[in-house]
Amino acid sequence: MLRGANVMRIVWLPGSDLLEGECHCGARHVAEEPATLWEWLLAHPEGHHPEPPVPATPPPAAPESAPVPV
Repeated sequence: MLRGANVMRIVWLPGSDLLEGECHCGARHVAEEPATLWEWLLAHPEGHHPEPPVPATPPPAAPESAPVPV
């Protein structure tokens, strides 16, 4: 998938009639019509409120294993 500082994309949300647009700033918007999403994307920054990044959480520690009897 194309990545970069100025990439905008519109994707279909499977199982629905909805499309989701993602701006290069990280803001997302859902609509039914592609033209509506393109207008929203090209209006940057008006109406764009990026979601704060989700902090990375370390994976849970693996349980200590007991030696296997021979």
